[in-house]
Amino acid sequence: MDLLRLSLLFALTAVAEIVGCYLPWLVVKQGRPLYLLIPAAASLALFAWLLTLHPSAAGRTYAAYGGMYIVVALLWLRFVDGVALTPWDVAGASIALVGMAVIALQPAAGV
Repeated sequence: MDLLRLSLLFALTAVAEIVGCYLPWLVVKQGRPLYLLIPAAASLALFAWLLTLHPSAAGRTYAAYGGMYIVVALLWLRFVDGVALTPWDVAGASIALVGMAVIALQPAAGV
């Protein structure tokens, strides 16, 4: 799987996880309606299913996914929560993406 498609899959997976966790947060922290737990559960189920589409072993997938999760979480912070990103956020996200690429694009075993 090429890096662009893998990155898009990781990004979609991260959005599903964040939405699945953000909706219950709204219910608990901001008193939003309980019915938000239904799409939250669906989003977390989608997240789990999307993880199965990744081409690598589960542990390696989770390790590489962590880099994209950081980037998507910071984008969520900026565009949903409305908090400006700092240069430190951008630097950390860049480092995380490099780590994701190193893990995800490593040569096959025995090479």
